[in-house]
Amino acid sequence: MSSSESVPKFPNQLIFLALLGILAASQPQTATGDPRAQTVNVTCGNQMEANPAIFVPNFVATMENISEQMRTSGFGVAVAGSGPDINYGLAQCYGDLSLLDCVLCYAEARTILPQCYPFNGGRIFLDGCFMRAENYSFYHEYKGPQDRAVCGNATSPIGNNNSSLFQDSVRRTLSQAVADAPASNGFSRGQLDIVGTNSSVFVLANCWRTLNSSDCRLCLENASDSMMGCLPRSEARALHTGCFMRYSDRDFLNSEVAGTGSSGAVPVIVIVVSVVSCILVLIVGGAIGGYIWKHRYIEKKRRGSQDVQKMVKTLNDSSLNFKYSTLEKATGCFDEANKLGQGGFGSVYKGVLADGREIAVKRLFFNNKHRIGDFFNEVNMISSVEHKNLVRLLGCSCSGPESLLVYEYLPNKSLDRFIFADVNKAKAMNWDRRYEVIVGTAEGLVYLHENSKIRIIHRDIKASNILLDSRLRAKIADFGLARSFQEDKSHISTAIAGTLGYMAPEYLAHGQLTEKADVYSFGVLLLEIVTGKQNNRSKNAEYTDSLVTWVGFCHSRA
Repeated sequence: MSSSESVPKFPNQLIFLALLGILAASQPQTATGDPRAQTVNVTCGNQMEANPAIFVPNFVATMENISEQMRTSGFGVAVAGSGPDINYGLAQCYGDLSLLDCVLCYAEARTILPQCYPFNGGRIFLDGCFMRAENYSFYHEYKGPQDRAVCGNATSPIGNNNSSLFQDSVRRTLSQAVADAPASNGFSRGQLDIVGTNSSVFVLANCWRTLNSSDCRLCLENASDSMMGCLPRSEARALHTGCFMRYSDRDFLNSEVAGTGSSGAVPVIVIVVSVVSCILVLIVGGAIGGYIWKHRYIEKKRRGSQDVQKMVKTLNDSSLNFKYSTLEKATGCFDEANKLGQGGFGSVYKGVLADGREIAVKRLFFNNKHRIGDFFNEVNMISSVEHKNLVRLLGCSCSGPESLLVYEYLPNKSLDRFIFADVNKAKAMNWDRRYEVIVGTAEGLVYLHENSKIRIIHRDIKASNILLDSRLRAKIADFGLARSFQEDKSHISTAIAGTLGYMAPEYLAHGQLTEKADVYSFGVLLLEIVTGKQNNRSKNAEYTDSLVTWVGFCHSRA
């Protein structure tokens, strides 16, 4: 594009929509009570995930399972997967939150914890709820090396006037909470009016429901002791492996849930009748559904096998087909010296054909019938579109021992190598070039979303999937997760896939895929290009605010 040409209309609208989406996602939700969704601390694990293609679905499955439990009980545990990327999850709201406030608090925690990726574990303490995910079962732990107390910044005015009176009141209130909680499902709340003043001390204590009463007591005793070092500060929080405690000289607790009298019998009867009716419907419906599903499954399996055979034959007969031996020779038998990079679904190698053409060969990790659909999906998607800001597919090989995709070779590799890793390369990516990359990526996305032949949602827009040609022009790559999108549908209901930290919260929560998922990811990418910082990567185990959180904070202060 020459300097005299006007900037295209649609890409700039896309840039605006991306930022608007980021801001909307970062705004707090309203509730009838107070969900206390303020983040107190996030601590990420120190072990990297083994394979993102396995880890991400496991994490998402765990969160989905927990979500269902949180909506009904305010507590949930779930396990998904096996091996090094198995995911154990736990979430719990504190006992004074209503279910509505609990769901809102959990929704906030669920959008923050994925920012620990690519570490495969982490824990987050909000003022109203807790969440933790690990690759091992931690449910019965009640203490650990990360246990800590977080002291408030201000000293209580009561403490200034009569330090011993305030500290004694805190100790008594904490001691009572430690005694009460183990016998009350791990939860206790308390208030103690300080004699001779108009002030009070407020306390909350909560153990995770996976602990027995004795371990709960031990956890709370340790937590109470750790907060004693904060006195005479006006408030403190104990963030322990198996429990949470807080004291304050201001009332932070939600109101007690009102008890039900005799009038509560009517709703109970209605609920019982409804449940019984639902069970009868499920039994009859299940029998009919099982019969239909069995016959449809057999038919689908038969058709799927025929479709795969047809696709293999079509590719073998087309100009897209490369001999496996040709690509093996071009890459030096996939020599590590020719390896350009590795993603969630495969490794990419540089190759040189006999006629001197340089190519990039994507060698897929999975070469079985379960993944063959993704292989043909990528071939069909990228071969049907052509745009200056999309990487061009030259062909593929499906007749050898593994599946291979052949792309045009781009000498400058991916954008992340310029804006994150190398200081000298970051200098080469000046503001004019960064703007060109932003606009080029936007133009490529607009083409995918509005193409007259086939509308496509990419689902994995991020810096490592934006390749740069010799003139540092952007080209969108890696269509393994892409999905076609029909114009007469509002969304696609599909299994959640993508990269944590770049996935839109509404897509992560509901699995309803629209073009907005790409717009959100593009918004995160835009922030990374402008700041030079990666959204979901923390070099330290201690949590630091993500770019998305930072944008929301700045917006709220404006």
